[in-house]
Amino acid sequence: MNKSISYLTYFLIIIGALNWGLVGFFGFDLVAFLFGDMTLTSRIIYSLVGISAVISLIYEFTSEKTEKSTQSSH
Repeated sequence: MNKSISYLTYFLIIIGALNWGLVGFFGFDLVAFLFGDMTLTSRIIYSLVGISAVISLIYEFTSEKTEKSTQSSH
């Protein structure tokens, strides 16, 4: 995965995790507070966080297989 995409996905995952932590502990949705409850902007942010998590999961599982096959061939 491209390094900049990797950094962006991890950044968005951290934003999402912090937001869910705030929701869980305090009942406070920071994204909704900043951008409005289910506005277009907040929905885009929620979607980008979800897509980033999926991309990160796919990369983790595919890179692990690639690394193992590369190591076993040496």
